[in-house]
Amino acid sequence: MKVLDVLCSAGRSGFYFDDQRAIKKGAGHDGFSYVGEPVTEGFSQIRQAGEAISVMIVLEDGQIAYGDCAAVQYSGAGGRDPLFLAEDFLPLIEKEIAPRLKGRELQSFKSLAEEFDGLTLAGKRLHTAIRYGVTQAILDAVAKAKKMTMAEVIQNEYQIRGGIKKVPIFTQSGDDRYSNVDKMIIKGADVLPHALINSVPEKLGLQGEILKEYVKWLRERIIQLRADSSYHPVLHIDVYGTIGLAFGNDPEKMAGYLGELEKMAEPFTLRIEGPMDVEDRMKQLQALKELRSLLKKKGINVEIVADEWCNTWDDIKLFADEGAADMIQIKTPDLGGVNNIVKAILYCKEKGIGAYCGGTCNETDRSAQVCTQIAMACGADQCLAKPGMGVDEGFMIVYNEMNRVLALTKMRGRINSLLAGER
Repeated sequence: MKVLDVLCSAGRSGFYFDDQRAIKKGAGHDGFSYVGEPVTEGFSQIRQAGEAISVMIVLEDGQIAYGDCAAVQYSGAGGRDPLFLAEDFLPLIEKEIAPRLKGRELQSFKSLAEEFDGLTLAGKRLHTAIRYGVTQAILDAVAKAKKMTMAEVIQNEYQIRGGIKKVPIFTQSGDDRYSNVDKMIIKGADVLPHALINSVPEKLGLQGEILKEYVKWLRERIIQLRADSSYHPVLHIDVYGTIGLAFGNDPEKMAGYLGELEKMAEPFTLRIEGPMDVEDRMKQLQALKELRSLLKKKGINVEIVADEWCNTWDDIKLFADEGAADMIQIKTPDLGGVNNIVKAILYCKEKGIGAYCGGTCNETDRSAQVCTQIAMACGADQCLAKPGMGVDEGFMIVYNEMNRVLALTKMRGRINSLLAGER
């Protein structure tokens, strides 16, 4: 099966681009917007509409495969590629990518994805968002050509043993961290609530007191609303480096504080993502290692999740090799080609590090579906419900995609018989 044509369309993502540096410097809210001037290059406002580009591959038999180019909410921060605006990059895809894809045989996702993920123009690699969307479309195209799910393509090509199974779903609340938790509990989310703790004075507290009260409330709310005691979600809170800011990046003080949070979260497991952000990859790695080691020494069972400065495949490999965290967020758009998501999940599992197939609220329904299938194929430890911050929409997209894939793979023999004309 060959590629007949490649088409593109500009679109919106499921959330917004936010200038993280401006927010960390204290930009205040004005309704759903922020007050002040942006400080990160490319931003015209501190919060602006998220954008995406759909890449559609037309197959010889008329089927259409597609993937969505999208970038993270906090683009341009933490070592990531700059802001991704559709009008800047759509012409490049049409001029440089489409001609290279037309006429290609859809035999192998892995080889074709690696080729386009590694493509350079004028000595530079493509923006991660372009590599992300183009390889999604390639994976879907190969799956359609072979008449199987994307998850089956991944398992076959990477020789992954074991069946395709459900993956725990991690829901994110955005700033509505109370009402949205109720939604998560009612729908039985496996991991919650993310909570978006990205401001010391407003959300963490100068001594961490606001987050303490929130964790206490979160524990009590789960026990109050759950249908029965068998519902036992993991508490995963992303603090965007604010614990480090509040405690001067002092490991002893941070460990002591995390020990207090652990007690408040009992009997639920507590994960803290991004406890500090020291604005440098190697310094971040060392800071995480030191904190993790100290927690283990003190018998504090709070799991540390790496995010900032652990963006690319090379970063993830380094952080996993060094044992810098209990779990690594595989920030899917930051890796570029989705072939790198496969490598990253499998490598983390090999190293005994939790593999969190993450991403951003600022993606699309399509990128969420593709990432869900990859997470299932590779046996990730958790998968982000995305896009958006409303809980219901992202959870629905990921949950339903999982169940569709399970139903299809379970009945693969029957489907193949029907395709072969057997009754």
